[in-house]
Amino acid sequence: MSTRIEIGSATIHRIVEQEGPFFEAMQFFPTITRELLDENRGWLQPRFLDASDQLMLCIQSYIVKTPHHTIMIDSCVGNHKPRPTRSFWHMMNSDRYEKNLAASGFGVNDIDFVMCTHLHTDHVGWNTRLENGRWVPTFPKARYVFADRELALLDRAATRTTRPRVRGLPIPCSRSWPPIASISSRARTRSTTSLR
Repeated sequence: MSTRIEIGSATIHRIVEQEGPFFEAMQFFPTITRELLDENRGWLQPRFLDASDQLMLCIQSYIVKTPHHTIMIDSCVGNHKPRPTRSFWHMMNSDRYEKNLAASGFGVNDIDFVMCTHLHTDHVGWNTRLENGRWVPTFPKARYVFADRELALLDRAATRTTRPRVRGLPIPCSRSWPPIASISSRARTRSTTSLR
């Protein structure tokens, strides 16, 4: 699925990887009460909450096409990545994302920048792909942009875990893809990246 928005000389394309029920609402929002959820059920269902109280979420990228650059914002979950705590993403093997990218008129060689707003697994998965048993950049011509603080958190986590657990998560070759022009800002994660 792709949606296109035009703003001046730029176009924004929505590239959907997955859309559906993913997390139980009461677990995803641990401070919410059953009463509050019930009070809001009327407008939440069926678009945002399914009949079994699973949140309806969309895992998607945005591509911003300017006259000079093609910028991908977040790269979803990706294939062949170990995600044992998320069975719906664990070792995923789907061509849906690549087909939706192509349906929007883009190929992997068209992307100039991949901007990761943060380094959660559902935002970095297509940064790499498994090719002949090796993790390689999915977008080989792109520069990868992410916050230094996020990279530092990833580096600290990598020193506490074994390599196979981290391999292929966001950026297995992160030091060869230095971040550029990143700004840290407080948002829903410890550090969300934005550009000026």
